Amino acid sequence: MCQIGISTNLFRQRRDFVLQPNMMEDQLLREYLQMGQGLWRVVRNQQLQQQYNEQYLLQRDRERGRRVGPPLAEPLQQRRTPQCQVPGTDISYLLRVRKGKEERGFIDLEMLPPELSITILSYLNATDLCLASCVWQDLGNDEYLWQGLCKSTWGHCSIYNRRLPSGFSYRKLYMELDEGSLTFNANPQEGISYFMSRGILVDHPKEIAKFIFYTRMLNWKMLQIYLDERRDVLDELVTLHNFSNQFLPNALRDFFRHIHAPEERGEYLETLITKFSHRFCACNPTLVQEVGLSPDAVYVLCYSLILLSIDLTSPHVKNKMSKREFIRNTRRAAQNISEDFVGHLYDNIYLIGHVAA
Repeated sequence: MCQIGISTNLFRQRRDFVLQPNMMEDQLLREYLQMGQGLWRVVRNQQLQQQYNEQYLLQRDRERGRRVGPPLAEPLQQRRTPQCQVPGTDISYLLRVRKGKEERGFIDLEMLPPELSITILSYLNATDLCLASCVWQDLGNDEYLWQGLCKSTWGHCSIYNRRLPSGFSYRKLYMELDEGSLTFNANPQEGISYFMSRGILVDHPKEIAKFIFYTRMLNWKMLQIYLDERRDVLDELVTLHNFSNQFLPNALRDFFRHIHAPEERGEYLETLITKFSHRFCACNPTLVQEVGLSPDAVYVLCYSLILLSIDLTSPHVKNKMSKREFIRNTRRAAQNISEDFVGHLYDNIYLIGHVAA
């Protein structure tokens, strides 16, 4: 009951304070009123919980008295459920700390265990984490948090695999990665050069391809320009895909999710489909033997799927292609493919949608 008395007196003090409108601004008054109302609800819930425990114990004692005789003369106050007295969880302790530090917001994260504080801050993005470091400097600048932000945004960098020097800062690395990505989205060549000058990337096609494959912040139009110029990087990027046991339309969607298809048909699109066809056949040798697929047949099927996707999803096409028409047109170009397989291709596009969306 001591906790309830402290909380009730505090609420009365804050209520009297709220009734003096000339002391503070209206916004601060509303914050105090809301905080006081919330604390009153907590105190009221504790009162109800204690009443429930007392009723439960009395009823249990009556039932025991009927069975084994009168209950022992044990004070009811000693049989109450003990409340948790761990610092940081007791309401009166939190109120005293809050009042002593004159805080009007959330409970200070420095009061919590470090593991719990780091877990809470790990849900913030870089901007919010920088703001949090203005309040909790040690927690906001924790290297573990910034390392997680770097690796979740840029999944692969050559610098991750090196022995880092003493005094290395992942926060500084995040700033450099962000600046390099913005530079790449303006000029791809300058962006890659920036990463190499900072030691973030190694000038090797496979390392650059891994960086592109595991990064989602790069503009796809600029990426298309860069890959069109660096075919060696494009070859390494294609080999990073694993299409094993994937249905052809789903594999094509996964491919275009990492390497966006151009808006117009041209030499670059033909290059992408050619490389995809060879990679798909290399990942599915059993399917090649059972269905009779070949890189040339997959090439034809990919174009058929793209045209079918446009036909079924475009609002400008009034007369949609039927399943029978798709099977007939496709088998004219790929005669070794069975009708059932081509029919499943049509069903996939009809139910799921465009392969290059």
